[in-house]
Amino acid sequence: MHISSKLAESRSTSKPTFSFEFFPPKTAQGVQNLYDRMDRMHTLGPTFVDVTWGAGGRLSGLTCEMVKVAQSVYGLETCMHLTCTDMEKEKVDSALKEAYNTGCTNILALRGDPPRESEKWIAKEGGFRYAKDLIKYIRQSYGDYFDIGVAGYPEGCDDESDVDVLVGHLKEKIDAGGTFVITQMSYDADLYIEWMNKCRAIGINVPLIPGIMPIQTHASFLRRANWTKCKVPAHWHEALEPVKNDDAESTRMVLEELNALPDGEAPLEKPLPWRPSLGLNRRTENVRPIFWRNRNRSYIERTQDWDEFPNGRWGDSRSPAFGELDAYNIGLKGTNEANRKLWGEPESLNDVSDLFVRYMQGKVECLPWSEAAISSESNVLKDNLVELNRRCLLTINSQPPVNGAPSTHPVYGWGPQNGYVYQKAYLEVLISPDLVPEVTSRMERDPDLTFYAVNQHGDLKTNAVDNGGPNAVTWGVFPGKEIVQPTVVEMISFLAWKDEFYRLGNDWSHCYDQDTPSRKLIEGMMNNWYLLNIVHNNFQKSSGIFPLFDGLETTSLPKADMNGHLVNGHAKSPQTNGDSTSLQN
Repeated sequence: MHISSKLAESRSTSKPTFSFEFFPPKTAQGVQNLYDRMDRMHTLGPTFVDVTWGAGGRLSGLTCEMVKVAQSVYGLETCMHLTCTDMEKEKVDSALKEAYNTGCTNILALRGDPPRESEKWIAKEGGFRYAKDLIKYIRQSYGDYFDIGVAGYPEGCDDESDVDVLVGHLKEKIDAGGTFVITQMSYDADLYIEWMNKCRAIGINVPLIPGIMPIQTHASFLRRANWTKCKVPAHWHEALEPVKNDDAESTRMVLEELNALPDGEAPLEKPLPWRPSLGLNRRTENVRPIFWRNRNRSYIERTQDWDEFPNGRWGDSRSPAFGELDAYNIGLKGTNEANRKLWGEPESLNDVSDLFVRYMQGKVECLPWSEAAISSESNVLKDNLVELNRRCLLTINSQPPVNGAPSTHPVYGWGPQNGYVYQKAYLEVLISPDLVPEVTSRMERDPDLTFYAVNQHGDLKTNAVDNGGPNAVTWGVFPGKEIVQPTVVEMISFLAWKDEFYRLGNDWSHCYDQDTPSRKLIEGMMNNWYLLNIVHNNFQKSSGIFPLFDGLETTSLPKADMNGHLVNGHAKSPQTNGDSTSLQN
């Protein structure tokens, strides 16, 4: 969506807006840290984010990758900076094509600063001299596809101190096709308002967005202010002086003064139960399998080559294939050393069980199959999940049943206001092969249950009918709209998830050296254990899945031959005259 349109919507509802600007990091770890920060900052509800462009496109590949991830994975409306500095026309064409292909619809067109090795700005042969020339070229090439932002200078810039001259230049950029303005750093409200009035008087009527650098540290704030030559009023210095050595307090003070602190009583709008992508052709996507709930980026990567995405119903997933794991680098993130530090060195099932329990209790930040902490939705199941994991029934994904919660509910709500949302109980669990016959026997006696169980080698067990077609596990009813069914369980996508699941488990095992107890333990589990998912189709029943596992427990790892194939093992399962016990209610 165009930034100018989003700002117009905000004005019509008197809703304040803000955005974040990100700089491409210099290291691989810095990139991952930035992505983690993007994910966290999404919850603050920025109107958009923008990503800067290095002089001459020296970081162009990383800039384009950051735009793609922000737009597609994190669902952040993104604006890509594009400069004229050391950029011939071919580089500009390549950058615009990359932005288009990521679904980005906003460009901040800049002349740019001179390269560090140059004192003066010099136009590149075959390139563009001024930002207005770049703007005209973008409009000629892409029409109105891109919303084009331009830079404004309320207090002058390096090579021009006359604000009136710069306002004239700004008018030329707007006349060339610019649709909104982001200013250089500005902290003096009187100067900014005077500049804004000059812009309006000359006929610049597009949105004007003041640039405010967050005060992360007092020293860095002063350095940046001196570099940009922006005026910082005396009362700012007076207010910051008592807290200049307390970075957190100075930041909090400024945000409070701007009334920009997050409001816990006003949650962000949540159009779907999962975070939508803003990638190319994905803006209307509204159906996904539940299996990737905790690995959103992986799902985006593995489906990025689809020509179209489910809208309204899942349809036939046998046609658009999920991308191969190696092709999209779908694997465990982090170094072996970091992962060993995070998950320890388990040498027994009790150690694995304890790791999962600590994750459920919020004491471990992630697992190989879950990129973040346990969700607030699954949090209501915490006691049940902890109990299963204590018995080495290792839970991977879950959701409780919901029967008509308001769409504004702080945990379960999604979609437009005045609607109601529903969901079926769901559980995904990794279990010992010794328990599979007993558990499947119990499930087959309950007509409300649908299940799929599969091991790494593809041995599939299910009671699903209709060739494992889609089973909606969340849906919503809203005024004036058809029923929306955004989350499904379906066989083909489950088998694609199976491949990824066991790949991640094997990656975890390879964090440990060959022949170590940890390596053998995890490899043995991946070679033999079953991934089981269960849907309780009666969403009005509050507890229909967890009693299936009453009396069941895994106490030791099944013995395996040298190739890791199951020979026999030990699991506690109640028996009566050789027959499975009946389901306990």
